[in-house]
Amino acid sequence: MTIWVCLCAGDILLRREGSTLSLPINDEPPVALQPWNRVTTLNMDGGEVGVVRLDRPVVDVAGLEMMPLRASFDVLSAEHYALAGKGAELIYWDQNTKYCGCCGAPMKLHTEISKRCTNCGKEVWPQLATAVIVRVTRGDEVLLVHANNFRRPYYGLVAGFVETGETLEEAVCREVREETGLEIKDIHYFGSQPWPYPCGLMVGFIATYAGGDIHLQREELSSGGWYRRDHMPAIPGHSSIARRLIDDWLEHEMS
Repeated sequence: MTIWVCLCAGDILLRREGSTLSLPINDEPPVALQPWNRVTTLNMDGGEVGVVRLDRPVVDVAGLEMMPLRASFDVLSAEHYALAGKGAELIYWDQNTKYCGCCGAPMKLHTEISKRCTNCGKEVWPQLATAVIVRVTRGDEVLLVHANNFRRPYYGLVAGFVETGETLEEAVCREVREETGLEIKDIHYFGSQPWPYPCGLMVGFIATYAGGDIHLQREELSSGGWYRRDHMPAIPGHSSIARRLIDDWLEHEMS
């Protein structure tokens, strides 16, 4: 039996059984595919996974429904959400590596997760855009910011992409300094999370305030400040490592 990861423009196809949503599992794809629909088959620990990019959303099919990939975090099992995210990243990679970056010839799938140029033989693999995110505390306060690209009115943590030639810890310091004007110390690794929107890896850290006053980088942030646990603004949903970092601080403060 194959677990099917079928995506269309950021939405994932799920099977509904009563109140339960899951990835479709069957020998054949859950919907009819066109000849040009590429099926990438992955052999995972849990069995075979078929990854498909659909041309259009699936509608009015009994037992099947589409849902935004990010929203599926709240309804899928951790195993199925991880498979959905990996599938989404592979589809994004496939769409953006059709031609060789060296000679311009078509690329051909070589293994499950690699391609080889049909002319010069160059090989490529899916690449991750690595980003850091950091929880900064000052006594019983935590630094929270609202980024201009947030679609909802919640406050999160300082985050940004790692630049060429710097360590993760250097990226943490630079992002905090650039976006808020603050200096930090005692930087420690917290955890990481795949972030398939479209191909990221979020690496979480904790740090403490070392000095400076808040001067927001307005190109990136609309507002921000220090917050105590009894006066918190709206914070990100449970799907993000930002929420895990904040919840960890809240639980520690309550103990």
